[in-house]
Amino acid sequence: MNITNPYLRSLILAAAVVTFLLLVTGSAVRVGDAAQGCPDWPTCYGQWLLPEPSHLAGPQNALYLQYAHRVLAALSLALTAAAAAWTALRSRAQTFIGGALAAAAGLMLIEALLGGGVVAEESALLSALHMVLALASFGLLAAAVTAAFWRSEVKFSWRSPFARLARLTLLATFLLLLSGTLVTATGAGSACAGWPLCGPALPTNGLGWLALAHRLVVLLAAALITAQFLAAWRGQRSQSVALPAATGAFLILLGQVWIGAVKVSRGFPADLVGLHAASAAALWAVQVVVAAAAGLARRTATAEAAEWAEPLSLRARARDFFLLNKPIIVALLLVTTYAGMVVGGRGLPSLEVTLWTLLGGALAAGGSSALNQYIDRETDRAMQRTARRPLPDGRLRPAEALAYGLGAVLASFYILAAAVNLLAAVLSLAGMVYYVLIYSLWLKHATVQNIVIGGGAGAIPPLVGWAAVTGSLDIPSLFLFAIIFFWTPPHFWALALVRRKDYARGNVPMLPVVRGEQETRRQILIYTLELVALTLLMPLFSLSGTIYLVSAVALGAWLIHTAWKVYWGEGNKMAHKMYRYSSMYLAFLMLAMVLDVLF
Repeated sequence: MNITNPYLRSLILAAAVVTFLLLVTGSAVRVGDAAQGCPDWPTCYGQWLLPEPSHLAGPQNALYLQYAHRVLAALSLALTAAAAAWTALRSRAQTFIGGALAAAAGLMLIEALLGGGVVAEESALLSALHMVLALASFGLLAAAVTAAFWRSEVKFSWRSPFARLARLTLLATFLLLLSGTLVTATGAGSACAGWPLCGPALPTNGLGWLALAHRLVVLLAAALITAQFLAAWRGQRSQSVALPAATGAFLILLGQVWIGAVKVSRGFPADLVGLHAASAAALWAVQVVVAAAAGLARRTATAEAAEWAEPLSLRARARDFFLLNKPIIVALLLVTTYAGMVVGGRGLPSLEVTLWTLLGGALAAGGSSALNQYIDRETDRAMQRTARRPLPDGRLRPAEALAYGLGAVLASFYILAAAVNLLAAVLSLAGMVYYVLIYSLWLKHATVQNIVIGGGAGAIPPLVGWAAVTGSLDIPSLFLFAIIFFWTPPHFWALALVRRKDYARGNVPMLPVVRGEQETRRQILIYTLELVALTLLMPLFSLSGTIYLVSAVALGAWLIHTAWKVYWGEGNKMAHKMYRYSSMYLAFLMLAMVLDVLF
């Protein structure tokens, strides 16, 4: 039996998310020596609430970090205990989930008590034990989340080769994080300065051997995670949890290694230290999901071998994965990203920043498009325009599209964070979350205003470009956001006019389906007028020059003329032109911005 109550599932998921944040803040406390931000325990400077800054004996930031960590610890324990009690009362047949939640709550209580000892006494042993309990409780929560959202009976069997590999990889990942904690707590890293060994000779003391052992565990874990990733893409292509999770574990490992190297080279900045800690916690959780999903699937060696033996055309599959990206849309988004870089930096950005930003942007847009096609695979099957896409046509399996989409999103985030800056990475991630969760999962099938509200996702790429070269955002950057936000409705409503029957068959409440063609034509004209008016405001605020102004006027007149003909016309011919012309309009407008800056 599995859990069907959506509120209980949400509670278990919330407990896991809060515990993840707890692990991240705990790592930041250890690395940043913020443990003394609150020198006493369980109170902080003798107070339960946040003390006034005037009462502080240490740095104010250390106080806030330590206090936030303690609040998260209390919240994590409360949510986990509540989920365990609810599961026991309402889902008594679900013994595994209830037991995992109860065990996690118990470990959290012990961990909280040990936290007082860590604050009172700087002990590597106590710190390591504290970390072990934190990892164990978080692992139990991750397993409980996997089981709670599992769609069939919750029973485990790890008899298949992949399931055994996943369990072995889980153990190696645990040892990796534990040894890393010990190295950090004891300062053993300084006792092993060479790479990959500790120098020309073997270590001469215990700390050196500890650091060397950690490096060997890193190599072992990396080898197993890589083997798991390769095995998943051959024998788990039908598994919608194991394949994406194994892909995620592999990419998080690569990202964590890269972030760790950049962190050292930049002198341990706080943002990269926090991201490195978050990656470690995420790696552990995702690997738990891989092992739990492999056990819950209860696959046999015969079934896995049959999937391994299926013939695969690499050329055809490469083409299908390429189509998952919606390459034309990706190209247009990259144009807006580059325009944001040039306008924000008031000149051509360096080749290195350009390449990394555009690569990260392409992966972000392509991964989001793949996830959108995974979510809409049944709707796409009902629509003539999309029925030949790789998923509805059966050329790729849903798990493959989900794994590719999540993998591209993760790769994009780490590329931007490590090679560009964290603000660009966070903005890109926000755009992906906006598009996939807010638009694709919610707005698209919920409201006739889906395109209007969801247009914010497509308006984020120029902000990413702006942040990539400036490291910040300001008022001028919001003009770029607003231009694309107002451009989106007339562009997609023109397509909706052409494909109105398709959207009706797919049960998508687009404007022509719900309010009719004439109202859609009127809204296209209104939004076009607003868009062109907005583009002409930039010169008034001294944000652009003559080249842009002349181009904006000419392009705007062309687009308004087309929208006017759509409003007064009948049939789909002019609407289809509006759809194509609006894409060209945006590309030429961005080009005008770039030329205006350069000349």
